[in-house]
This record gives sequence, C-alpha cells and structure tokens, in this order.
Amino acid sequence: MALIVGTALELPPLGAGSTTPTLGVRSSRAKRSMRLGVDTGGTFTDCVAIVGGIVRVAKVFSTPGDPGRGILEGMQALSRAGGRIRTGPLEIIHGTTVGTNTLLERSGARVALVTSAGFEDLIEIGRQNRPKLYDLCGRRDPPLVPRALRWGIAERTVAGGRILKRPELGAVRRLARAIERARAESLAICFLFSFANPENERRVARVLGRLRLPISVSSEILPEFREYERLSTVVVNAYLAPRLGSYFEGLRKWFEMPARPRDGAGGLSKGLRGSVPYGTRRGKLFVMQSSGGITAAGRAAREPVRTILSGPAGGVVAARKLGELVGVEKAISFDMGGTSTDVCLLPAATTRETLVAGVPVAVPVLDIHTVGAGGGSVARMDAGGALRVGPESAGASPGPACYGRGGTRPTTTDAHLILGRLDPDFFLGGQFRLDRKAAEQTFAYFMTHSRDSGSGARFKDSFELARGIIKVSNATMERALRVISVERGHDPRDFSLICFGGAGGLHAADLARGLGLRGVIVPRQPGAFSALGILCSDIIRDVSESLLVRVPERPAAQFAAFFSALVRRFERLEARARRELAADCFHAASAISERRLEIRYVGQSYELSVPFTPNFERRFQAEHERAHGYFHVGRATEIVNLRARLAIPVAQPSMRRTGSKPVKRVPPPKPLRVKPVWFESGVLPTPFFERDSLPAGVKLNGPAVVVEYSATTVVPPDFTCHVDRYLNLRLEAAFER
Repeated sequence: MALIVGTALELPPLGAGSTTPTLGVRSSRAKRSMRLGVDTGGTFTDCVAIVGGIVRVAKVFSTPGDPGRGILEGMQALSRAGGRIRTGPLEIIHGTTVGTNTLLERSGARVALVTSAGFEDLIEIGRQNRPKLYDLCGRRDPPLVPRALRWGIAERTVAGGRILKRPELGAVRRLARAIERARAESLAICFLFSFANPENERRVARVLGRLRLPISVSSEILPEFREYERLSTVVVNAYLAPRLGSYFEGLRKWFEMPARPRDGAGGLSKGLRGSVPYGTRRGKLFVMQSSGGITAAGRAAREPVRTILSGPAGGVVAARKLGELVGVEKAISFDMGGTSTDVCLLPAATTRETLVAGVPVAVPVLDIHTVGAGGGSVARMDAGGALRVGPESAGASPGPACYGRGGTRPTTTDAHLILGRLDPDFFLGGQFRLDRKAAEQTFAYFMTHSRDSGSGARFKDSFELARGIIKVSNATMERALRVISVERGHDPRDFSLICFGGAGGLHAADLARGLGLRGVIVPRQPGAFSALGILCSDIIRDVSESLLVRVPERPAAQFAAFFSALVRRFERLEARARRELAADCFHAASAISERRLEIRYVGQSYELSVPFTPNFERRFQAEHERAHGYFHVGRATEIVNLRARLAIPVAQPSMRRTGSKPVKRVPPPKPLRVKPVWFESGVLPTPFFERDSLPAGVKLNGPAVVVEYSATTVVPPDFTCHVDRYLNLRLEAAFER
C-alpha cells in the first residue's frame, strides 16, 4: 500500500515565536529535521509526515510479531511514492500498543520482586474492592509475579523518612544469588515509605545491579504514597522493561545509525537492508506517553509503564486541538480502529487510577475508555444463542475475510462490505481491493455452522447477519459513550462527536442519532488522525512528590510562610524535572511548568487535584462541591501530593482554511457511482463521493457515502453533511430533535 497526499497544512518555521526547535532537542541540526509520526495499531500501522506544508500518509498492515517492521514498511511506502522527502536528520515520534498487548497477553518478563520483609504477598492481596460485587464465584487473574519469585528483605523506613533498619549487604548478596538461580529476567524493588526516603531501595539496587538485569525502583518510577498502587506500577514497569526496552533500542539503533543498517538492530533490518533511504541519514526516535506528551526513546525504555496507552493518546491530542480550532467547546473523541474503540470526554483530563488488563497503574494517563469493538471485531454466538461481536479481533493477520489474507470468521468490516457501505473498489484509495465473495462465503459458513450446532439465532441470509453485526457493534460503542458522558453527569446532547479512525465514519452518524449528539466532525485523513496527533504533541515530563501535610489555618502570616515553603518544594521538583529533560538532550530551559496540588479534608481517603495558587483552598472547596455535591465550611484540609508537569512546546502545523468569510454554498460534484446501500430505513440508491473532490461549502443530503484513502464516512438518509472552511465533514441530523 502506498500513500496519498492528504490535508494541506502550513508548518511554521521551526521554533517560530520561540527559541524552541522542532522537538526541543539541543542540536545545531534540529531546525533542519523532518518529523514523522507513527501509530502502530492492531490492524494497520499509520505513518504521517509533513512535507512542504502537505501531510503525506501511508497505511500498511501491522506486523504483530515484529512491530518495528511495519514502521519500516510504512517508511518505504512514503519513500516510494514521494522519493527522498528531505535530506538531513529525521525525527520519528512513535505511538505503540506493544505495552498494552504485552499486558493483555501476559507475555512479559519473568519478574523478581524484592520488597520489605512481611509484605511479599501485597501484590496478590491488593485492595478490598471487587469489580463484580455480587459475583459469588468471581475469580481474579493471578499476579504478574508468582509467589516463588517474591523475596522480602529485612529493612524499615518509617512514615517520616527516618531509617530504622538498613538492609544487610550480606543478605542482599545472598538474595542476588537466589534471584540468579531463579532465572529472573527483570527486577522490581519496592520498600515501605521509600517515597519519603529512597536510601534503602538505592542501596539494594546497587548490589543487585551486578546481575545486569533491568531494575525498576519504586522511588524512581512513582515516589508517592499508597503502597499497593506504587508496588503494582513498579511491577508493571519491570514486567514490560525487557520487551519494550529491546524494541525501542532496536528502533533507536535503526533510526539513529549514521550509515547503512547494521546486523543485530533488534531484527529490524531483516529483508529491508539498504532499501529504506532514511537509513542513510541521522535520525532521532521519540515515544508518545499515555499522558499525551512525548519523551525520549531511552527514557521510554527505562519507564515503559508510561507508554501503555500511547497509541490512543495521540488521537485525543489531535481531537482536542481540532475542537479548539473549530470552536467546539464540548466534544467527545471517538477513535474506532481495527481492533478497539477509544472514547474520551474533551478537554481530556489525566487520571492516575487506571486499570490495564485488570492491573492497577498509577502513572498519569489520559482518561480514555476502551472497548473491544473495531473493524476487525469477530462475530460469534454465545452459549445462550445471542449474537456477540468482539472483543476478539481478526487483527492484521489474517484480518477480515474480505482482505483475502486467510480470514475465516465474519467481522464488522465484512458486514459493511456486504451491506454496500464499503465499496471494494475504493478501499485505501483503490490500492487494495476488498473481496466481497470471500466475505459472503464466510458469512454463509457461519450461518450454516450456527444452525447445525443449534446455537440459537437463525439468520435468513448474509444480509440479515450483517445487519445484526452492525447493530451489536453500535450498541457496544454507545455504551462506551454513555460511560464517559451520562454516567459522569454530562448530557450528551451538549456534545459533538469528533470521529476518526479507519472505521469511525461508518458508525458515527448512527451513534449520534442514538445519543442525541449535536453533530459529528470528521477531519481530513481520519484513518491517520492519531498519528497526526502524535506528530503534534508537546514534550512532557511529569514529576510528583508525596507530602502529607496539614494546611495551617489563618492568620495570614502563618499561611504565607506555609505557601512559601510549598513554592520552594515545587522549585526543587521542577529543577529535578529539568535535569531529567536535559539528560534526554531536550532544551529544558524552554519548558513551561504547570503546578498542581492534591488536597483533601483531614480524615478522607481520596483527594482532588487543583491548581497551585494562593487561593487553592477556595478552589478545592468549589471542586469538591462540583464532584460530590457538597463542601465543608471550616473543616481542616491536608495536602497529600505535589505535582508538576513540564511541557516543551513543539512547532505546530496550522491548518489552512478557505478564508475569514463564511464559505459560499457550492453544488456537489458528480458522484463516483450510485449503488444500493443498507440503512435503518431500508436499502436505498446511494451516491458515492470522493472526498478530495468536495470543496468547502458543499452540502450533501443523505443518503451518501464519502470515500477517501484512510476511511469511509456514511451519511444516513436523516442526516446532512457539509464541508467547513477547514475541509472537515460536519454531519448533522436533518430534523430538529
């Protein structure tokens, strides 16, 4: 699959308006570098480059066994169609699902856990809350570290940071020999109250470092109170470190080598040696974090827990920027790819209470809700005879049956093809033809097998089965949208849906109708929108410190001294973050800091985050009332955490528009073809339009289908579609709600 020249963007001069080069890298060549955004998904790997003010997009099938190979094949596709795009250094910003998949598949490292004596089973005991309160037969997944690989060591630090007992070096050396005999592949160290004084952890880490294994130390990964969440997070980091470390290191060697690819670069050069022109240039690899910011590949390799949701984060960043651009204050991002659907209420907040594959992770993560519904989601009949779709996906290999790559089970993509919503001639710009016959044969076999096995539902034909698959998929995604809106006290009728992902446009209007949303916005190149968001993300470094201190009551002089002490603590925290940015070769002096406090009433076990300002107590009272419906007048408060986020802005592309005046209405162009398509109201003759032929001001009355390289957008009969001045598709209901 090759590329198509997509959205016209204007890239400002690197560092325009500031001294910040492209990615804040301290280099005399940074201003001449070209950026490439890469989003590796379950089905496709998307590569986006901005060249001469034009977005170039390449989609290739992902390679789950060797994810880096998909990236290199995407670069090959860009090179074949565009030639040598630019000489000079190349900056690759990578969003990946390798960490997420490793947790889901439980295919990470063999981790040895070293903790305070007597607390070896904390990772298994966890918290008392149960995910299914009334399930008497509920089962928990086993912990990432089995009992045989957990060791306790005699040491103790008290809550205030004073060390009562230091670990004996002899005991630590004996422990090292035991870990070596156990054939551990990675180490996690987590002691009680190490966030208050990390000396004991560091002492043990120095001795165990002789094993030459990746070591994750809790006081470095997450220096915060709540021992179970800190322990779980550092174990996840150790569980991912060998696999993601070798993955990022292999990519880094490939991209940062000065000459031709060398052998041993993580296996990435196999079959590609000398074929990628970028291999002859000096490059730099960066990685997207789950928090919505970029970090250096080396730090991502050491702290892979911060990248577990890096792929979906790129789409949220892009959706937030698009919402600001078009003046939509309330929006929901909707990213439907080949494997899953990710939804997020904008403007996106970060959370530190995340479960990934059932495992708690307490590092900053964008508040994204994910369900297993994508274009490749597989249909099946459950034990009760009901039709189910997902969460299992056909992925990139074999993929949906209509891809002609060996798929033998019906998927959502196959259903759209059978219903006429996808045209086999226009998929991926006509460069990859879908096989309708293979989809129909797969559906026929599924129906025959269902009847023979007596598994319940009877379908008259493939058409009826396809309709059922679409309805079930829509129900799954509608529930996800309700979780982040209705269940959090928001009226979905106040929100617009910013829709992207390769399959999003096929379902967006149906979901908008079901929830009463104000409308749908489909950006240019929606199938590569997440990669574009990754390309435009700022460099972020999050740091924190647990404090656990009571806020003094007035008089003013006492509070002023307390506030000044907090300022000094923040300054030390920011200085640490700037040192870490500088160690990663970023331009730390240009970083902008955001300070926040986590505060609660004395006696509470949960806290709220507010900006650090002189009136932070008043802000806390207002936030408490908003979140819980009440606040306490005169009740004492305490601060539990200080948080600082340092951001280095990168040069942002500015999307061209048709002008400052309202666009004039223009008649629609001649459709590519007219063919029957299924909608809720029946099968209707429907015109297909090529998106590149739709200028600003065009209005289409449904039914209609808009095709482009990376996605297809369906406009039902009860919707209209108009093209705004930024060439976004704006879908709205054709009647008043």
